Amino acid sequence: MNIWLVMLLGGALTFGMRMSFIYLFGRYEMPVVVKRALRFVPPAVLSAIIAPALFMPENALDVSLGNDHLLAGIVAILVAWRTKNTLLTILAGMITLLVLMWAGGNI
Repeated sequence: MNIWLVMLLGGALTFGMRMSFIYLFGRYEMPVVVKRALRFVPPAVLSAIIAPALFMPENALDVSLGNDHLLAGIVAILVAWRTKNTLLTILAGMITLLVLMWAGGNI
């Protein structure tokens, strides 16, 4: 029973927080400074999620050519830069990582 209570409370709190922002920003005009600052949130969050996975795949800094995750990330970055296609970028990175791990005997 406790787990259900925690899940319901967590869901209600999450919904309440998100709804409050939607409600407030729908009724009031955001200052230009806030709008400008909020543009940088998605790249910052994405970088914070991706950087440790690329540079520290086994909880230690690894910037060598033996780091399959980093090499696959570089391929994905190049594909994203050239094509501007999200799906193609994801597929290129995943396929590159799979091939590198298979070739290195890590699969």
